[in-house]
Amino acid sequence: MSNPPPQGGPASAGGYGQPPPSAGGGSGAPGGAGGASTTGAPSAQNLNQIVTDYLKKKGFTKTEAVFRQETSHLGPDGRPAQRNDDSGPKKYLKAFILLRDWIDNNLDIYKFELSKLLWPVFVYSYIELVTQGYTDEAKNLLSVLRPELENVHRESLDLFATITLPQHIKENPTTKRYKENKYRIPLNQALSGNLFHFLEREADAGGVVITYVLQTYCHVDVSARGPIEPYSFEAIYRRAQNIDIDEIDAQEGIPGVFTGVSNKDLLDASAPLKLGPLPMEPDLRDDVRAELEEEDQRHPPVEGRPSLVDEFDRKIKREESADAPARADLPLPPSRARDVVMEMQKVRENRDRFRIEGRTGGIGIPVSACMFTFHNTLGSVSCMDFSNDHQLVALGTMDSYIRVWSLDGKPLKSILEGEKDLKVNNRKLIGHSGPVYGVSFSDSIANMERNIYSENGSEKPDTSTKLLLSCSADGQVRLWSLEMWSCLCVYKAHDGPVFRVLWGPHGHYFATAGWDKTVRIFAQDHASAQRILVGHDTSISAIAWHPNGTYVFSASDETDKSIRMWSILTGNCVRIFAGHTEYISALQCAPNGKILASADIGGNIYFWDIEKGSRIKRCRGHGKGGIPSLSFSTESNVLVSGGLDGTVRLWDVELPADPAKANPLAGPSAQIGQQPDGVTVAGDSIAVGGSSDGRSITVGGQAAPAPGASATGGGVGAVGGGTGKKKGKEVQITPDQISAFATKKTPVTKVQFTRMNLVVVGGCYDPER
Repeated sequence: MSNPPPQGGPASAGGYGQPPPSAGGGSGAPGGAGGASTTGAPSAQNLNQIVTDYLKKKGFTKTEAVFRQETSHLGPDGRPAQRNDDSGPKKYLKAFILLRDWIDNNLDIYKFELSKLLWPVFVYSYIELVTQGYTDEAKNLLSVLRPELENVHRESLDLFATITLPQHIKENPTTKRYKENKYRIPLNQALSGNLFHFLEREADAGGVVITYVLQTYCHVDVSARGPIEPYSFEAIYRRAQNIDIDEIDAQEGIPGVFTGVSNKDLLDASAPLKLGPLPMEPDLRDDVRAELEEEDQRHPPVEGRPSLVDEFDRKIKREESADAPARADLPLPPSRARDVVMEMQKVRENRDRFRIEGRTGGIGIPVSACMFTFHNTLGSVSCMDFSNDHQLVALGTMDSYIRVWSLDGKPLKSILEGEKDLKVNNRKLIGHSGPVYGVSFSDSIANMERNIYSENGSEKPDTSTKLLLSCSADGQVRLWSLEMWSCLCVYKAHDGPVFRVLWGPHGHYFATAGWDKTVRIFAQDHASAQRILVGHDTSISAIAWHPNGTYVFSASDETDKSIRMWSILTGNCVRIFAGHTEYISALQCAPNGKILASADIGGNIYFWDIEKGSRIKRCRGHGKGGIPSLSFSTESNVLVSGGLDGTVRLWDVELPADPAKANPLAGPSAQIGQQPDGVTVAGDSIAVGGSSDGRSITVGGQAAPAPGASATGGGVGAVGGGTGKKKGKEVQITPDQISAFATKKTPVTKVQFTRMNLVVVGGCYDPER
């Protein structure tokens, strides 16, 4: 006779109906090792075994597997034990960390958009915990995640800290908005697919919690547009075309509640910049001022001219402007006696320079240009640079060597024992194994007539240039000593050819750019790059430094054709200038730090407002072939450009691009440098300005005589608003051109405004033009 079913058996425990008959028709229910009472209630383990056997017998294999998994961990009361990592109040923190780590390991271009998931996940996790009565767990969630969220949501976090009871959730206006509205999250469709695939894959590790929060409280708006990131191509295109943001971006978040930086904010706003001059080191400033006071006593200024101290005080006042970076932001080596002398000379040259006062009512600005022409180069010269004291010129060649000349023909200095009596005016630097694409001299200035340190027996500090940088197709950047005439260091960092190298305005740091689409910032005393700036889509064609040394500009060629402004303090891209449609060949930032000039191979010159990131105007005048070099005057109101069309042109930076706004008081032909009939520019004749044959340089072979000026002239006979002809093609010349200097058959490679506002020009004679 069989026993009756035990009380509390499977029917009541699992809801599966009557229990199966006892195994083997025995007289007792299945029990433990020692058996079980035939009349007493079975244990929880016995009930689980009964249910398992029943499911197995009926063929419910999937249900049986789930039941076994759920009953594998039992608590003291016989019920499944609650595991802190998979369920319960701690699951929200675990899920948040899972999502955050996945976002951190994602591609940079997706991080901004994905990071907007974190705030709603936190908010609704906190609301869930408080609503369910887990006050301590909610406080723990807030304290653990506060450091990650308080930079943007500090006030909201302070508010949530006061919400600790379910009644607070119902009464607080902010939490009521979160509960009553779906939090809208716009995502690129590729991102949304990756997100939910990740959550499904990591369901057991917390993905199911994130999915629950998103499905219950959020609305993910999927868009076909590209990913939004401060300087992604989607953001650049929308800003350039003034395209309104999509509706899903405008509806991001919930009404009436701050949700952080949205896509709308990202497309409309730009990061603040510090464009003022870098303040001088306090000790250096005091030393320079004391020496200038003594210099003023020795040589009092003439009547009507400010003293050196007055000029220096005005400089210091500009450095203390509100938008200037802090001196501690940019680490630099301590100053030396040489730095004191150089700063004194810079103050003197700034005071005594030829001043360009801006618009002159149509008569032009009488800026002179001194040109150095190189002969017999046979097309081998690839780059050129003048030292800032204008004592040296360096040429990089396609034959992998560098040639350095003294501009005045005097012998080059050497500290080597065996070369003290060597009298040569040019040296050859050999070391690269590919074409040399860029050369750059370290800072220098004309030395003082007296030694200000003579009283303590010190030698007179040498302010001439000591170092030369070069970059090559062999992927190397080399640092050369101009005293020992040998390579001091090789910097190997780029993957592929290095196209540009440039010393920073304060020395010590220099920038390189190359085929690998990166710009790298080096410190002179470190073999590896201190910053790697990544963002361009194609290789880099031009670079320039901001005058305060905390930003660098780079231009990309081919399909990209964008200009990016980088902060070297953070490594972030802070501005993008888009508008060129052809290869960008030159960049230059104005000394006032507010205007950027760029040029391309189509003969276009663009001026950009750095703070706004917008284009000011476009200048035309050069023929096809490209503009390899640009330079601003000290006042930042005149730009000089050198073109491969064989001309040097001066441009009025302040004159509007619209001729009607140029000078309303003057007639149509009284604009700056404008002539009613225009000028014809031919490849083998001088159209404007003057030219005289002078001494020249022969590159290669025997030592060449010292170079001299081969073209000088003032700003007369300028071309503006007319049409010039270049090899049968018409070139429209905009009215803001001040002067034009044309060579006979010399494409211009380098132009440079000196600190005294003289234009120095270099080019290689091409008899086949």
